[in-house]
Amino acid sequence: MPNARLLIASVGFMAAGFAANTHAQDDSWRFQLTPYVWMTALAGDVRPLSNAPTISTSRSFSDVLSDLEGAFFMAGSARKDRWVLFGDITWASLSHESTLQPGVAIEGNLRQRSITAAAGYQVLNTPTQYLDLLAGARAWRIEADVSVPALGISASHTERWVDPLLAARLRSTWTPKWSTLVHVDGGGFGIDASSTWQAVATANYQVNDAFHLSAGFRHLAVDRDENGTRVDVSMSGPLLGATWMF
Repeated sequence: MPNARLLIASVGFMAAGFAANTHAQDDSWRFQLTPYVWMTALAGDVRPLSNAPTISTSRSFSDVLSDLEGAFFMAGSARKDRWVLFGDITWASLSHESTLQPGVAIEGNLRQRSITAAAGYQVLNTPTQYLDLLAGARAWRIEADVSVPALGISASHTERWVDPLLAARLRSTWTPKWSTLVHVDGGGFGIDASSTWQAVATANYQVNDAFHLSAGFRHLAVDRDENGTRVDVSMSGPLLGATWMF
């Protein structure tokens, strides 16, 4: 159960589209949608309740995948001239079962939702380099259910908070088909007892004018300490994305 909570409390800090839209600027709105997957490992410390011990964990991607029941991740953006709007929606559900003592099993389920919204401006626009600066916020909702069927015990807990964010994205075109994206962001700033940062780098291939494929690597760190509960986690792993532009 602690490992599932650790994953769900940190998945979803996504503030970057993976493909680079490097079309010339004009006065019309341009949109893109990016479903993506992230094959992450994780490591860190978690204290799920104020009176519980702090647990350290290190799990590979295959370990994380074994707890996963379902997930959906989608990022999107809109551009007009140099103005940029960005949004991201994440949802994931995990279950985990462990043993308190021989013959007594504990079962848990975690459901995570987050919504990110940001707006910004393209401060650099050259034929091959595009730099966006953005500011926004990310809202979180995390629900946890725990039960011990043999003892007839169950409990649930919900966490909600909002993190302000600042982000920068540098997109570079190298050939007519290939581009790269480097994205960094930081958020929380100690507000609501949380802080986070991440770095993303991808290589993007333009299949046609409306479709890109992306592959890269992402590292995310999050630290939240509120009312005795604590999540101090880093997550790293390769990612894959597909972007539709219209």
